[in-house]
Amino acid sequence: MEISRESLLDDFSAMLTEAEDLLRRAGNETGERAKDLRAQVEAKLLGAKLRLQELEGEAMDRAKAAARYTDDYVHDNPWVSIGAAAAAGFVLGLLVNRR
Repeated sequence: MEISRESLLDDFSAMLTEAEDLLRRAGNETGERAKDLRAQVEAKLLGAKLRLQELEGEAMDRAKAAARYTDDYVHDNPWVSIGAAAAAGFVLGLLVNRR
């Protein structure tokens, strides 16, 4: 997960740098050349948006799988789950009471 996050940050950083460069050049151009540069920026931003939507879908799938796994585990091991929740509540109570 850490590698993909770093890769994602690098990809978006490069995309934003390229888009900024294209916008800067479009500001100096007029006519067809400016329209072409703006279209390239729009294409880059659309690509980034689609990639983010893809990543969002993957994250949702992973979250749903984790929720299903947790639900199955709790149903298969109710007393262990109750004990873990009680222990967590006890520790949290001690921490809150210390303040």
